[in-house]
Amino acid sequence: MITIRAITDPGDAAIEAFGRLQQSVYFAPETLIPAQYIPAMLSGPTGERLNVLLVAEWEGRVIGGTLFHAFHATKTGFSSFLGVSREHRGQGVARRLHVARFEALDRVLGASAEGVFIDVVSPVRLSAAELGRERAVGSDPCDRRRAFQALGFRQVGVRYEQPVGGPGGGPVTILDLLYCPREPAESVPIELVVGTMREYWSPWLGDARAARYATELGRRALNNSSMALLAADADCVR
Repeated sequence: MITIRAITDPGDAAIEAFGRLQQSVYFAPETLIPAQYIPAMLSGPTGERLNVLLVAEWEGRVIGGTLFHAFHATKTGFSSFLGVSREHRGQGVARRLHVARFEALDRVLGASAEGVFIDVVSPVRLSAAELGRERAVGSDPCDRRRAFQALGFRQVGVRYEQPVGGPGGGPVTILDLLYCPREPAESVPIELVVGTMREYWSPWLGDARAARYATELGRRALNNSSMALLAADADCVR
């Protein structure tokens, strides 16, 4: 029987197991939050964000999990990772984690969450070497996008850059921003996108830089009050 539980004890052995899961199922685990940092994150807020880890377990073994962050200012969440072991895919584990994530957001925010953001790699902007790394761990960027689409995520219609972490310390440009609204929608308000990204980036960029990059993201909407939500797998060959 597969069970979902929230990890609240920083000493829980499931944290280390979750770290191993990240290493085994994602093609670029060095871009994810290492397991050794998670206990401190669960011990208290990181700036204005609350950190939550859910794991899916089967016979006492971690087979899936999601690490995400909740923001009171915007009533939204940002998912750092959601993954399921290769042998347990296709069994509805990701959907159960996604449903449990909304329930956890509602609980820690004390209100109904507006939605969840996540950034994912673009299938058309990955290099041949990166695509090779995907295949080596049994994953595919288009399969990932289709899986997120099935959960309700849509691509936010704006050029997205993660401020730091790319070549020479510059922005990461191979990512797109996805959003799963609480209820199906065709667009997302600019204020919700800008506010969420400002809160998400602040702990590692500082408030001033995070505000600047979030404002730049909003300006790319060209004075529109909302950003269109597009098919998450639009760049994938059907």
